[in-house]
Amino acid sequence: MTKSDAVADGGGTPQAEVGGRDVRLAAPEPAVGADGVDGAGTVDEQDEAAEESAEAAGPDDDAGREDRPVPSWARDDEADAERTSQFVALKDLDAPTEKARLPRVVPPNPAPGRTSATPTTRPGIPAPAPGRTPTPGPAPAASPGAGRASARPGGPARTPAGTAEPAATPAPEGPAPHPVVERTREVPVPPRPPLDLLAELTNNPPPPETPRRTVVRRVKIWTPILLLLAGAAIGGQLLRPLPAPRVVAAEQTHTLGGQFSVPWPAKGQGAVRVPGSGDIGAFGEQKPVPTASVAKVMTAYVILKNHPLRKTEAGPQIEVDAKAVTDGTSDDESRIEGFVAGAKFGQQDMLRMLMLKSANNVARLLARWDTGTDSESAFVGKMNAAARELGMRNTTYTDPSGLDAGTVSTAADQLKLAEAVMKDEAFRAVVALPSAGIKGLSETLINNNTLLTVNGLSVRGIKTGSNTPAGGTLMWAAYKSVGDETPLILGTLMDQHADGPDHNGENSLKLVLANSEKIIGSVRQALDSAPVIRKGQTVGHVDDGLGGRTPLVATKDLSVIGVPGQQLQLALRPGASGTPHAAKAGTEVGVLTVGTGEGAKYVPVALGTRLAEPSFTSRVTRLR
Repeated sequence: MTKSDAVADGGGTPQAEVGGRDVRLAAPEPAVGADGVDGAGTVDEQDEAAEESAEAAGPDDDAGREDRPVPSWARDDEADAERTSQFVALKDLDAPTEKARLPRVVPPNPAPGRTSATPTTRPGIPAPAPGRTPTPGPAPAASPGAGRASARPGGPARTPAGTAEPAATPAPEGPAPHPVVERTREVPVPPRPPLDLLAELTNNPPPPETPRRTVVRRVKIWTPILLLLAGAAIGGQLLRPLPAPRVVAAEQTHTLGGQFSVPWPAKGQGAVRVPGSGDIGAFGEQKPVPTASVAKVMTAYVILKNHPLRKTEAGPQIEVDAKAVTDGTSDDESRIEGFVAGAKFGQQDMLRMLMLKSANNVARLLARWDTGTDSESAFVGKMNAAARELGMRNTTYTDPSGLDAGTVSTAADQLKLAEAVMKDEAFRAVVALPSAGIKGLSETLINNNTLLTVNGLSVRGIKTGSNTPAGGTLMWAAYKSVGDETPLILGTLMDQHADGPDHNGENSLKLVLANSEKIIGSVRQALDSAPVIRKGQTVGHVDDGLGGRTPLVATKDLSVIGVPGQQLQLALRPGASGTPHAAKAGTEVGVLTVGTGEGAKYVPVALGTRLAEPSFTSRVTRLR
């Protein structure tokens, strides 16, 4: 077969045999106009012209040409046994995939007699199934002398030169078929979504579970969480305000050395104390008993509280009413006789009548004058209110004179009243008088407290009381000089009943005076100054609230007046500026008080060592 015949029968691409190999020569693409035909003619005419030019070139032209490299897609002489590539499915062929979109631009149709590697769709011929490439059949055996022939899968077999080819089948008449896209040998798989690719890379089967892997995993999970929680807890603890430091005494009480016993009577009840030092002792059951005229001490206390006086001041004038005149004629009670209605006396004189003569009608008159009423009940209410303020919990007043047996109290309660009322200078001046004359009265007032004139007792008041229900009662005050001090000694003795007949408690009054004289003399003799605190002595510590303690020491010596064996109360209080969180050693931060009441002794205390703020560990581990 001639080259022109091969071109005419096999397609529109010229071929040349170079070195025993058929080489297809690429033909230039014709310029196509708007209707697909240029000035040179139709596509078929251009193909025939290309074949004629190939025949005219001849073997001489082919020999002089340089072999051109043939692309791999155009080589047809590679047998199946010589293939080195292998098709590997990137995805399961049975899995549904998205069909790749094919290009719509179609290259020129091949010439009649040549078939494409990919079957084309013809009218009346069904198209192959989508997504599957037809499997090529076995290549036919080559005849002797036919030369090399190769078969492309799915393509036509090449006929050696010099062998007759069957005539090409003429194309059917009719409208031109739609352009067909020639498929490549391998249809590219469309790219998968990035998340699917990432899943394939990361979805690896986990390693087998072991106890060690479990422990390591839990440590990796919980360690950051625990560290975060610990950091938050530490930060919260450090942000909390520090607790206020406080001073704490090393001891609550201190007992003076030695022994002392108060000569108490066998019956009744009593109590003795030194204001400032504290209680010296008490005896008997502290139960409420009638007070008799000792109740007039509360009457005077309320009057002076509502109408205070200076020591030498006469005070406002108080008019005697008709009721006071009538009460002055009563038998079986102490009274001022000879009152005249409308007469006026100063408050100072009225207090002397009340405390020295123990006049019941004057007590009632003062009660009515204070309240501005005709009844004493409102004033009695004031008396009970004052008792509650003083802490007299076992005391009840029912009248201002104490004549009523319903007015009851205890020796300990009356001692509280004695300490409070003896602070008033006008009261002290009145009760210290053994006697007094009052202008406008025919009689001289004699104090029933005969201990005022006993030598060596230094008694300075304050009130006696006696009647049948109460027996004899006495509230007394005495002094003793100790060094450069003169402390006050206060005592009460109640419920003293004399044996035998005792009209209005006259004998009981003598009994209580005699027993009180023994007590006063014994206490005065034992009373002395005793050292309690030494300079530099550790008396307490500063508690920072988180477990830290800094010692406190006394800055000087301290002595207290008391009796041997007396128990003193100790109280440690912060200074006026409060207790600091940090300070250097020697800084005064508080005061140690020894004793109770007005006149109690005290000593400044200072830091024994440097006071520092709580440590980091203490602040982090605090629970309060």
